[in-house]
Amino acid sequence: MSEGKPIALDAMGGDHAPHEIVGGAVHAVRERGLPVVLVGPPRVLYEALADHDATKEIPIVRAEEALAMDEGALASLRRPRSSIAIACHLVRQGNAGAVVSAGSTAGIVATGRLRLKGQQGVLRPAIAVALPTRPKPSLLLDAGANAEVKPEMLLQFAHLGAAYAETAYGIGKPRVALLTIGSEAEKGNKLVRRAHELLQSSPALHFVGNVEGHDLLTGAADVVVTDGFTGNVALKTMEGAVRYAFDELRQAVESSRLSKLGAVLQRSALRDLAHRLNAEAYGGAVLLGLNGTVVIAHGAARAQSVSAACQLAADLAKGGIVARIGERIAATHRTHRLW
Repeated sequence: MSEGKPIALDAMGGDHAPHEIVGGAVHAVRERGLPVVLVGPPRVLYEALADHDATKEIPIVRAEEALAMDEGALASLRRPRSSIAIACHLVRQGNAGAVVSAGSTAGIVATGRLRLKGQQGVLRPAIAVALPTRPKPSLLLDAGANAEVKPEMLLQFAHLGAAYAETAYGIGKPRVALLTIGSEAEKGNKLVRRAHELLQSSPALHFVGNVEGHDLLTGAADVVVTDGFTGNVALKTMEGAVRYAFDELRQAVESSRLSKLGAVLQRSALRDLAHRLNAEAYGGAVLLGLNGTVVIAHGAARAQSVSAACQLAADLAKGGIVARIGERIAATHRTHRLW
């Protein structure tokens, strides 16, 4: 992110807006040292900032409209002056370095595509989500932006994810895998089989082959590519499984005095595990492929999660994620022309 450019934070997006969003902005400014500008109705935001004694610390940009959490992609057209639209406009005009919103995912994707436009050569933007693998997170994309895709899009998603892994995690040569129903190259439908051929023949990618659903949390790859329908189902299945496992663990821990004692002795390890499996600790998903950095925080995000999303946005913007993606896509086009 260019020096001095703030994060444009959509203060009206999310289940707990604006108070938790404002709380996250205050935390990002005070604890992380990040410049933030809040986008939303000034009177409401001023009152929320006053609760934190922060009216002089964080500027406000006016936006009187907001996308409701249940509004879809068409809301971006119905509400051209919404808080997320104004936040994107700030980035497009060079007055902000990145956008963060906990609002409707469909609304954010549609507004981002409309206001920031896709990067040159990018067929479709994709949502990338960090999975809690070790030693570094793995990236799953697309996680919901594109239900129907072409093989060439999956190839591009691989480059988007590789650029993210390089920028956020410092991985020099990210391992890329394709999510399907078997490890063999011929497994899957026509889309997957053709995508496998494209990925395998791309010299700029370290393609390690196919992975299955049970491989997603094993760290078998740094970037896992799939279509948005499959990716979203896989992501929500994992989130549900993690919640179920922790509920069962909690019940087991509370079932007897002896188990409670064991939990006390393992308190540090259990706390670390809970933090690692908490999706909000990663800051949110990232919409890649636009002319600007856009982070989508969880709809139920609280202040700490919003602050983490601001940090992720700042790190990606500072690392030049947009330029890195542009370089990869341009190199891919040059390679294809040589064929």
